[in-house]
Order: sequence, then structure tokens, then C-alpha cells
Amino acid sequence: MKKFFGTDGIRGKVGAGKMTPELALKLGWAAGRVLSRSGTNKVIIGKDTRISGYLFESAMEAGLSAAGLNVMLMGPMPTPAVAYLTRTFRAEAGVVISASHNPYYDNGIKFFSTDGSKLADEIELEIERELEKPLVCVESHLLGKVSRIDDAPGRYIEYCKGNFPADQTLRGLKIVVDCAHGATYHIAPNVFRELGADVIAIGDKPDGLNINHEVGATSMAKICETVIAEGADLGIALDGDGDRIMMVDRHGRVIDGDEILYILACDAKSRGVLQGGVVGTLMSNLGLELALADLDIPFLRSKVGDRYVMQLLKENDWRIGGENSGHILNLDHGTTGDGIVAGILVLAAMRRRNASLEDLTENIKMLPQVLVNVRFEGEHNPLESEEVLDAKLEVEAKLGERGRVLLRKSGTEPLIRVMVEGDIEADVLMHANYIADKVRNLV
Repeated sequence: MKKFFGTDGIRGKVGAGKMTPELALKLGWAAGRVLSRSGTNKVIIGKDTRISGYLFESAMEAGLSAAGLNVMLMGPMPTPAVAYLTRTFRAEAGVVISASHNPYYDNGIKFFSTDGSKLADEIELEIERELEKPLVCVESHLLGKVSRIDDAPGRYIEYCKGNFPADQTLRGLKIVVDCAHGATYHIAPNVFRELGADVIAIGDKPDGLNINHEVGATSMAKICETVIAEGADLGIALDGDGDRIMMVDRHGRVIDGDEILYILACDAKSRGVLQGGVVGTLMSNLGLELALADLDIPFLRSKVGDRYVMQLLKENDWRIGGENSGHILNLDHGTTGDGIVAGILVLAAMRRRNASLEDLTENIKMLPQVLVNVRFEGEHNPLESEEVLDAKLEVEAKLGERGRVLLRKSGTEPLIRVMVEGDIEADVLMHANYIADKVRNLV
């Protein structure tokens, strides 16, 4: 069992628990020690826009230098940009300082390997073992040097645009782009403008404290209102670090990650380039599974977390997978979830078929799904309670084959997630709150 790393690196409240300057310094050193054994001498660091990014960037930089590794700083850049530039600069590792969709008072640290994929579990465990040792600095002449990548935004913008067909343009489309006051604020609007779209940017004025606040992929009201008010053709909402996407059609209806996966799979199948099937997660809507089955497209579910989606994709040699929360993987176009690129691929599908978002999603019918989060503290697991397990079985019996119940602990926050899915929305909401109340009674 890992003590520090969760499903998406290390994450927590700034100044408490795991996310302290002392730990970041030691983590940089420990990671440097482990990575240097395999020949690493250069690491890229990127961050999102939260104010604590300066603190953790400096601490990580010092720790890596103390271990003898050279550091290249990117400043605020999306998570997938760090993965991409780690590959293109031939760096042996990349570091992202971000808590993704969490509020500004949280932060996190995650690593990418030289090929732009997340570190394997065994390497994370090795880093944790080094954390238990006293920090020993290398000799002065072996200390790592630090430099800055000044043209990182331009490089990544060109990479994103390269995923759109060269013979197509977005001219004539009005698009609202919500950057969540996060790491895509200076990237995403430019990408879609340079492809020809009329772009209305929101959530593009970060101040260090407003990341994800009432904007972005986890707070869709603002973009839905803006799309309708501006008479836009669609909206694209990203999260704080740019690895998630949610979309909005011209009527203000939210298009989530499951529907985006459906669009991408249908487009790939129609062009004869779909390799295998689609990987979703335990949280993926049953409607996605049924719609793909109608097209004879195989579908598999992984544990929740994009690293597990990636694992199942690689095991089956498939290319497309993701989560309903908006993490979308297309291994023909990148090595990690990329909100901007996923949006570009959907827009490319629209242009190929001369269709709207509504047209591309008309044959997928999403079942009502309710997710209730219950905050908990401590090491005990409410999901092992007989009372909660009995409530789950009771609800499953009522739902039958046209419904599902999923209970799990979040891998990134102190939350119990209660998900219920079925045919009738009112019943689904009632069942979800019934189980959630059983959990609350224990916490």
C-alpha cells in the first residue's frame, strides 16, 4: 500500500498533511534519487494557476537539484502540455504541480515518465521508500541547474492544432471556451481562434485564488448561460489543469465525458480506424454501454481513475477510453487525458459530418444518474458497515437490471461517493440520498 501517492499523485490541503513545503522538498529529492538510477538528468516542472504553485515549484526545484537533476521550468501550463513537452524535450520525467478540479486551497504533485505517461506504481513505491531516508545533498559540482522554457505555450498550441484536419477550419463556428481560471487560460482560446472559430473566453482571468470557482468543467452553470446568451454553437469547459473536458450544445445541454467517448468512437468507426473498443469506468453511464452495443463496439469498465483506464487500454491494445467526468484518452493523439485535444477531435467529427453536437449525440440516451458525495474523516471505512451494505442491496433489488449502485472512496478527496443509476430520475435521487444518509449516520 502506498502511503503518499493516490490515484492521481499526491494531493491535499496546502500546509497540512501531505502538502507541505517540507514534503515537497523531500519528494523532489527522493524522486530525483530514484529517477537518476535509470539515467535521468533532466526534469520538466509545470503548474496550474493556484497561488501555492510558487511555493511547491520552488521546493520541488530545490529537492531535484539537491539530488543532482537539472530542472526546466514551464510556469503555468496544462497537465497534458507537461506530458507532451516531457517527450519533445527528451526529458526523463515531468512534474505537474496541480490539484486539478479541486479548490485553490488544495494542491498536488504528480509525475510523468519520459514517454509522457504516469509513473508506474512500482516507481511511486520506490520514491516512497526514499522518502523515509535522510536527505543528503550531492557534492556542489554535481548540483542540478535550473532553466526556463520560454516558448512552452506556443509549442503546445501548435501541437494541439496539429490534431485538427489540415483541410478543415472552424470558420463560422461561435464557441464559448471556459478555462476555469486555470492552466489553459492562455492556451485554449488561442487554439480555437487560430483554427478559425469566433471564441468567447470565460474563466480566463486567474488570480491565484479563483481556480475552478463557479467556472470550468466541474461548475457548468456559467458556460451554459453564456452559450445561450451569446447564441453560440457550442461550449467547451476545461478544468483547472486542462485534462478534463465537458461540452455544451447550442441549447445549453451539458455533454459529458460518456457522450464525448461515444462521439469519438462513432467517428473512428465510420472512418474505419477504430481499434478494438472503448474503455469506460465503473461510473460510466449504462446508456453509453447500450449505445455502443447497438453499433457492435465492445465496451469494458475499469476502476475509477484515468490510470486504470489507461491500463485496460494497453492490456487490450485499444485506443479510446475515459471517464464521465471528462478525462478522455485517445492514444492515437496523446499519452494522457487532454481536454483541448478531445475538444478538437469532437469538432473534427462535427466538420466531417457537417453536423451539430445535438446530431452527434442523438442516438445515445443517457440514464438518469445521481452522485452524492459524503465527506468523512479518519481511517475507518463507512462502506464496510453492515447498515450501508444492506441499504445498497435493498436499492439494487428495487432497480433490477435497468439500474446500478456504486459506492466508493474518492482517491483524491476525503469523500464517500454514492452513485445510483436507473430509468426514473426521481427514484434514482431518492435511492441515492437514502444510501447517503446511511453513510452520514456513520461519519
